[in-house]
Amino acid sequence: MGVGGRGVVGERWSQRILWMCAIGSAVSLYFVAVERQAQNRARAVAEGLKSLDGGGAGGGEDNVRFGSSR
Repeated sequence: MGVGGRGVVGERWSQRILWMCAIGSAVSLYFVAVERQAQNRARAVAEGLKSLDGGGAGGGEDNVRFGSSR
């Protein structure tokens, strides 16, 4: 065990730390992908419900027709 034999962290521990960072990054990316998929699914459901209501993009038109029918 000379003075320059090991760094601050030994080689085995540095590899473990590197693997833990890689695994943590993979888990984080997985959770981001799951969250985006859930948001896209919710957006698709909302657009489907809007199209069932009749039009979707014409939200203001419904109010005009409703107001003129009274």
